[in-house]
Amino acid sequence: MEDEALFKEILNAAFAVHSALGPGLLESAYARCLAVELAERGISAEAEVVLPINYRSRKIESAFRVDLLVEKRIVVELKSVVELTPLHLAQVLTYLKLLNLPSGLLINFNTVRLKDGIRRIFNNFSK
Repeated sequence: MEDEALFKEILNAAFAVHSALGPGLLESAYARCLAVELAERGISAEAEVVLPINYRSRKIESAFRVDLLVEKRIVVELKSVVELTPLHLAQVLTYLKLLNLPSGLLINFNTVRLKDGIRRIFNNFSK
């Protein structure tokens, strides 16, 4: 599946989860439900993927945790906050840089209209 089609399916799945659950839950609940919704659509998604980083020539295990890694190529970071901040955007961008991926999604489920809580983040320094 092309990246754009995959992004569309991820968003459709997120809308389905938000429609069923509404705002106000913990992000871990949304992550698990979104993983189920994606699996039902035939899309692989790993939840809470623990990844290492290299620091000063040392491998640091469990350095960060990605909420969802979809098809091993799209980072999906989930929030359940009053509003997204620049720090949330920076977090996704850092994950993209560390994984050398071109783009990802930041989704805040704590909104009345989910479309108001969606941001696509681009890493201009990927391969």
